[in-house]
Amino acid sequence: MINKLLKRFFKHIDPFLMVCLFFTLLLGLFVLYSASGQSIERIYGQGINIVLALSFMWIAANIAPNQLERVALPLYVLGVLLLIAVALFGSISHGAQRWLNVGFTKIQPSEIMRIAMPMMLAWYFSKQEGKPKMVDFAIGGLLLLVPVALIMKQPDLGTSLLITASGFYILFLAGLSWKLMLGSAVVLAASTPILWSMLHDYQRKRVEILLDPTQDPLGAGYHTIQAIIAIGSGGTAGKGWLNGTQTQLEFLPERTTDFIFAVFGEEFGLLGNLLLLLLFTLIILRGLYIASQAQSTFGRLLAGSITLTFFTYAFVNMGMVSGILPVVGVPLPLISYGGTSMVTLCLSLGILMSINTHKKLVAT
Repeated sequence: MINKLLKRFFKHIDPFLMVCLFFTLLLGLFVLYSASGQSIERIYGQGINIVLALSFMWIAANIAPNQLERVALPLYVLGVLLLIAVALFGSISHGAQRWLNVGFTKIQPSEIMRIAMPMMLAWYFSKQEGKPKMVDFAIGGLLLLVPVALIMKQPDLGTSLLITASGFYILFLAGLSWKLMLGSAVVLAASTPILWSMLHDYQRKRVEILLDPTQDPLGAGYHTIQAIIAIGSGGTAGKGWLNGTQTQLEFLPERTTDFIFAVFGEEFGLLGNLLLLLLFTLIILRGLYIASQAQSTFGRLLAGSITLTFFTYAFVNMGMVSGILPVVGVPLPLISYGGTSMVTLCLSLGILMSINTHKKLVAT
């Protein structure tokens, strides 16, 4: 009886993804314990985040892709309306207007769009018969532009970057022309002066710091300089768990969230980084395999976007901590402390599992 219940409970959980997820989360707890100054409270809080995230993952895994397809449009419309409400009535904190007070709590509607955006575009292109036309890609681009513009206005560069990436991957997988992408890249490059003038002062400062963090070593460049020192001092094998000087002496800022990769690199070194990269690579490869085996256009596009967006999460965070990308406030997936990103990522992985385990039986 118990075996049957367990089998039913785990029916839509992909074993390979679950094993990779388990070891990544376990690794994250170890490095978080060190990064937080051996804080049991912080580990307890992250444990709660993980339990909540895995619950959402299980729920998503048990929802059939065709049911997800039905809610794609309503969820997108709800997300856009909430973003408009944020622009009109949102709460301001630390100079950003990103939250909406709903009485008993505050919500951040931009997080909804991390799931709603790829679902919406996957739904739209799944409705096109045959090869999508140029007008379909134009409509898809407009559907992507509206929420991204609203999120940029808040401002929230990190979230807008991730949502842009998730939408672009759908357009790419749907068959967006290489010529059009190349032409767009040329136009974007030519528009750099205009885009530069549209950035906020702190965003321009991040780009300047990327080029030369030493121009403000105690201010805007401090994060990048300390992170590079931490990663470099880790060497091949690292300084050992709980023995990272930049971490334990509190030179490294934001060490439990956006810059936790620097803690990991300092204490576990190159070998530890390779282990983490291996876990991320296995998750990405499994996601791409699931996308390739999906039996519907919606499932294929959505699975591909989720997987490539996960890659973008990891690449952008590691890049900004290593000093090769501007600091944009993107957490290290499944490692950084935080509930919102953890829930969003596990929810996405649950959708991947749903696409993989709800396949229709095909007669052989």
